[in-house]
Amino acid sequence: MTNIIEIENLSKEYKTGFWKKKKVPALDGLSLQVKGGQIFGFLGGNGAGKTTTIKILMGLLFPTSGTAKILGHDISDVKMHASIGYCPENPYFYDYLTARELMHYFGELFGLNAGKRKQKTEELLTGVGLEEKDWNKQLRKFSKGMLQRVGLAQSLINDPEIVFLDEPMSGLDPIGRREIRELIANLRQHGSTVFMSTHILSDIEALCDEVAILRSGKLVATGALDDLLNKSGEHRSFEVNVTGVSAAMFDGKISAGAAISEKPSGASVVVSSENDVDTVLKLTREAGGSLVSVQPVKQSLEELFVKQTVEN
Repeated sequence: MTNIIEIENLSKEYKTGFWKKKKVPALDGLSLQVKGGQIFGFLGGNGAGKTTTIKILMGLLFPTSGTAKILGHDISDVKMHASIGYCPENPYFYDYLTARELMHYFGELFGLNAGKRKQKTEELLTGVGLEEKDWNKQLRKFSKGMLQRVGLAQSLINDPEIVFLDEPMSGLDPIGRREIRELIANLRQHGSTVFMSTHILSDIEALCDEVAILRSGKLVATGALDDLLNKSGEHRSFEVNVTGVSAAMFDGKISAGAAISEKPSGASVVVSSENDVDTVLKLTREAGGSLVSVQPVKQSLEELFVKQTVEN
């Protein structure tokens, strides 16, 4: 897969203060490549530079230094925008348009004929979970979650090759989040690339192939999600869940450092070697118990996020 986004030493500084201006970096030498055909998660705490990066890529802000390309074109190339979609964190539209009118407006901007605009409008508003009874309602009457749905729909009106989503689940209830997750997953299946910034780590784990983590405007980790989670710097461990036995029977019979805990119908034992797994299974069988599960214990995305984003 070729790189669909290429960012090289991108920096952005803001000036603050009244008399003596002070430069504050929002981005500091960010270099990043994103391959096509995947969902890419862009993570970081508040003020890490995620939204600044997306706005620079969209041409809404100008970088202090560095370069960036999308689909092989410099971000200053306006023609490239015909092939991308964008939904900001807090989409804002003209209040007195209806959802249907807004979709037709954006469709016309992209040169779609009347038939195609009607088809895409109905298809996308249905896809983002907006009820048909609300299609002819003025946007000023919409809740934040409903506006978020419309924002997602308009970002897809041109069948973009890549979609930029800044906090796409913001304001959505659990059912809405599930619907949008399915929509984003379908984009990947149809060959589109998604560049997604979000604070909801469970959505990242459910959707993303690769991630990048920012801290104070700097890239601190990037790569395939599974690879990053397995690079915890800790020894691999295994959790063995058994039933029909007590936790006390394992005391002193397996390696020191094992974590043994009582469960309502058995025990959970976390060990650091496969030999200890065999020992737990042997002791369980001898006591008349049975195995429930054996699974590797890996670092969670939350642990990785905290480790990478909290300053030491």
